[in-house]
Amino acid sequence: MTTSSPLADLRSLVEHARANSPFYKELYDGLPADWTVADLPIIEQAKFWDANTLRDNQVMTGPHTDGIVFKTGGTTNAPRVSWYSRDEWRSMAEVFATGMHAAGVREGDRVANLYYAGELYSGFIITMNTLELVNTVQLPIAGGAPLDFTLQTLQDFHATVVAAFPTSLVRLAQYVIDNAGSLPEIRLVLFSGEAFYGDQRTVVETAFPNAVIRSIGYGSVDGGILGASVADSEDPRVFRAFRPSRLLEIVDVDTNEPIEEPGRPGRLLVTDLSRTLMPIIRYPVGDLAEWISFEEGTFRLLGRADEGARCGPVTLHLDYLRSVVAEALESRHVTGFQVVLRRVDAKDQLVLRVACTAEDRESLYPAISDGVDRISPRFADHVRRGVINPLVVEWVDALQTNPRTGKTIRLVDERPVA
Repeated sequence: MTTSSPLADLRSLVEHARANSPFYKELYDGLPADWTVADLPIIEQAKFWDANTLRDNQVMTGPHTDGIVFKTGGTTNAPRVSWYSRDEWRSMAEVFATGMHAAGVREGDRVANLYYAGELYSGFIITMNTLELVNTVQLPIAGGAPLDFTLQTLQDFHATVVAAFPTSLVRLAQYVIDNAGSLPEIRLVLFSGEAFYGDQRTVVETAFPNAVIRSIGYGSVDGGILGASVADSEDPRVFRAFRPSRLLEIVDVDTNEPIEEPGRPGRLLVTDLSRTLMPIIRYPVGDLAEWISFEEGTFRLLGRADEGARCGPVTLHLDYLRSVVAEALESRHVTGFQVVLRRVDAKDQLVLRVACTAEDRESLYPAISDGVDRISPRFADHVRRGVINPLVVEWVDALQTNPRTGKTIRLVDERPVA
């Protein structure tokens, strides 16, 4: 879809979605002819994913005849699937590639791709497709490879760049220290998918003493690519929006009022003007952010909003976690539920905080734990592998609330910001 301006592209996308997607047709029922961006409803994630089904899909605008499919977080019985046409995926890789120079990638770099592959995960493939466009030598090792193989490959092929989730980088770095001391040829360490914390930096810098640590970019399976690294920023949470093909908004958490002034936190929304098969229009990506400069499109991530809890490399959606607790407690009286993320022993920890006075509440932990493992086998796998801490359930009398509105805060992130 090629038109004269982002606003014209947006109008074309909205009309296309309205005419061909039952979900968007209902969502935009009654939309005035002279609508502005603020008139478009913000998508409710639960309704969006209930409509985005494997059979009789109500979100898509037509049949999926080429391209690629990915699956993100969600229950095993109701997977959250993202559909891309071939042209959409190719275009996304091309746009993402424009941010590689700012991330520090140079022509001729030998890049070890340690993101996870298979099982409909996207990280490995988007990294591979992007790096094909920036004249690098790729080492497609993948995150599931044994650490001894990974280390040997880095040495044999004189890798200069390593790209992976922070949790994978820490595991590799510790293995490098224990078995090789250090790898001074690595000049750049790229991460994405989760925050990179200060307690992780020391071990990574010890293993790769000559490396700069930077984000490869910001994105998600459902929202697509969202931001490029900013070359002159030392803060890994700072990104530049991919304008004009992506419209990023920051809106007030309580009122949904658009925010343009710097330093004011809000929910981050994305509209992808290049995706017409599964339109993404004013979609909450699940993160809080603040503008550094609205005019320049630079923003800083501030942590997760209340749509999903990102524990290590695993996203667990709050509605599903609440359902697990409700099922385990059955008819017992519950006055509130809250998800907490903590940092313990240099690893993320998921805490389910439940306000309940039932006398047998302590005995319900196994049912809750089993339920979490059921809805997210990937969470269970990462706990077994020691990548993240085991689940904790806290039984409380009251939950943390917003001091301004008195509303219960659905997701409390107690981890350090960096």
